[in-house]
Amino acid sequence: MNENAFRIGHGYDVHALRAGLPLVLCGVRIESERGFVAHSDGDVAIHALCDALLGAAALGDIGQRFPDTDPQWKGIDSRILLEKVIKLIGAKGYVLGNADITIALQAPKIGKYVLAMRESLAKATGVNVSRISVKATTTERLGFVGREEGCEVWATVLIQKP
Repeated sequence: MNENAFRIGHGYDVHALRAGLPLVLCGVRIESERGFVAHSDGDVAIHALCDALLGAAALGDIGQRFPDTDPQWKGIDSRILLEKVIKLIGAKGYVLGNADITIALQAPKIGKYVLAMRESLAKATGVNVSRISVKATTTERLGFVGREEGCEVWATVLIQKP
């Protein structure tokens, strides 16, 4: 077996919440009075997914590829960043096998958006929705997530050479 046929990546990201900003997760706008403080659209889930993909392919991280000091990324739809990352791993001969994403957010509740989030990510990555898992959880009012100050996301991916 080719030693590089399969690779696993893990990504993690955090964003603070502030009133009056849009809340976007996995490319889906969520009804909320607060949104993410960020240079881009603040889609913390896509940022974690990008880091997982880049890490699996040993291509650095999202901050190296799309630095928040570069004005071209200001306010960008994070799905565009994800599409660019998919092209980067593709250039190394990899495709996404599957992705598993866990979103920790105390409020608002996002369960009703999960299917739309999975579909959005499937479209951006070019895979069947059955390969994308999105799970929502709270932290039972513990920590910065529990105090509704922010959101954290973990993403795990398998990439493979077809």
